[in-house]
Amino acid sequence: CEDGQVLCVCVSVILLILSILFIVPDDLTPEEKQELENIRRRKQELLEDIQRLKDEIAEVTNEIENLGSTEERKNMQRNKQVAMGRKKFNMDPKKGIQFLIENDLLKNTCEDIAQFLYKGEGLNKTAIGDYLGERDEFNIQVLHAFVELHEFTDLNLVQALRQFLWSFRLPGEAQKIDRMMEAFAQRYCQCNPGVFQSTDTCYVLSFAIIMLNTSLHNPNVKDKPSAERFISMNRGINDGGDLPEELLRNLYESIKNEPFKIPEDDGNDLTHTFFNPDREGWLLKLGGRVKTWKRRWFILTDNCLYYFEYTTDKEPRGIIPLENLSIREVDDSKKPNCFELFIPDNKDQVIKACKTEADGRVVEGNHTFYRISAPTTEEKEEWISSIKAAISRDPFYEMLAARKKKASSMKRP
Repeated sequence: CEDGQVLCVCVSVILLILSILFIVPDDLTPEEKQELENIRRRKQELLEDIQRLKDEIAEVTNEIENLGSTEERKNMQRNKQVAMGRKKFNMDPKKGIQFLIENDLLKNTCEDIAQFLYKGEGLNKTAIGDYLGERDEFNIQVLHAFVELHEFTDLNLVQALRQFLWSFRLPGEAQKIDRMMEAFAQRYCQCNPGVFQSTDTCYVLSFAIIMLNTSLHNPNVKDKPSAERFISMNRGINDGGDLPEELLRNLYESIKNEPFKIPEDDGNDLTHTFFNPDREGWLLKLGGRVKTWKRRWFILTDNCLYYFEYTTDKEPRGIIPLENLSIREVDDSKKPNCFELFIPDNKDQVIKACKTEADGRVVEGNHTFYRISAPTTEEKEEWISSIKAAISRDPFYEMLAARKKKASSMKRP
């Protein structure tokens, strides 16, 4: 039958292929044997080349992955330092700027610092105003660079003032305000030539507008000025001449309809500097070198534990980053309700932290553990729970610790 014939043909083909594949070397001529040996050798060489390529690809892939993770770790570390610098700036602007410059996060130029203040990410606007108002020559250069970043072209004076006064909070000192408003007036006239006869005119009218804003919108001011009164108050300020009445009336109506938005004065209050903390309160802390107990005000926020000597302090006495730490309850014969922060599996390793000395120097901490005592058992449990939730992990740190441990064990005889 046809199926049988097809089967016979298939079997014949298979047998032919097998006979070709499994030729017995003794049946070959010397030339054919040599050629076969050459083919086998080239095949082996190709297999070895392929394996080498695979190994190289795997090595390059591994390097790329390591490079990516290294860059990611660098970025994470940089972001943490920037966040620390912002906090320091909010507590003491000059120390914050110095910290950022020393850690190569900010260039020591008035332009770069001005850009940092202008962006204002995470910065306290009262602290920005204090820094810009300083009479130090470098701070004045930063102030002018900061004002240069504002674009006032084709804005009326009220619109420009709204933009300017929202980027920081005016300090309380008259001399600081004078320097800042003088810089504003120069920039406005530069952006809008011909609107005023001189920067003095712009300066005086800017103050008049700020005073008008207070008079119209402060509930304690009973005598509200009219538009006519505002116009009358500003006669003769344009180098002896009068400004157009329509200009003054428009400025008056703008302020009457919408007051200035002034940033909140939050520069000296820790509840604002460390806004919405995870937890805060008084605790006792055991010293590092000198084992004495001291009462400190603790604030837990942003995966860090800060402690202060007083609640009114602008700068913490110490900062304990919680990354890769552990916490546990401990019994202490001298104090009740104790718990400890420590590095797991590394008993003698100093915890990465910093503290402020009495002379203002910031130095590394020397604690291999932090022992803390809470006023009550309930507060101890609440602190432990809150700190546990705030502790973060860096897998690279654990890998490094494991590698160090392995290297240490290999050195032993």
